[in-house]
Amino acid sequence: MARELITSWTDFQTAIDRLLAIACRKICIYDEDLSALKLEARPRQEHIKRLLLAGHGDILQIAVRNASPLRQCHPQFQDLLTTYGHLAKAIETPPQLAHLRDGMILVDDKYALIRFDRDLPRSKLLIDEPDELRPYLSRFKEIWSEGGESVSSTHLGL
Repeated sequence: MARELITSWTDFQTAIDRLLAIACRKICIYDEDLSALKLEARPRQEHIKRLLLAGHGDILQIAVRNASPLRQCHPQFQDLLTTYGHLAKAIETPPQLAHLRDGMILVDDKYALIRFDRDLPRSKLLIDEPDELRPYLSRFKEIWSEGGESVSSTHLGL
């Protein structure tokens, strides 16, 4: 069990790598637009793909306040979401959540990286801290249940 305060962008990126490396079942992400998470990086995509290849059910859930960067600047990650659409889903949250400034990565309901403000690296890394993680898991479920527009690289139409 460990808690770690993150105060630099370098430490924030290292924490993301640590979380993705230990993921075994599920990753839930709530973020402004995924830009700071750099999920387009090959090692990070490989960790996510490893998890998708091994699992069943809702393995990857991503909720973003602004999906434009994901749609326009992350084609490889979009392809991953399309290929594993039965295991992964990304949504753009509705406007009533636009005022929220924090972000979180929750892994296997046991680990988390909680960023306090979308413009700063200041975060806390929780490793095997189930009691401290519970409110964040509940909060993510609430955000997810608000729904939103699906982020997909395919468009249906006539």
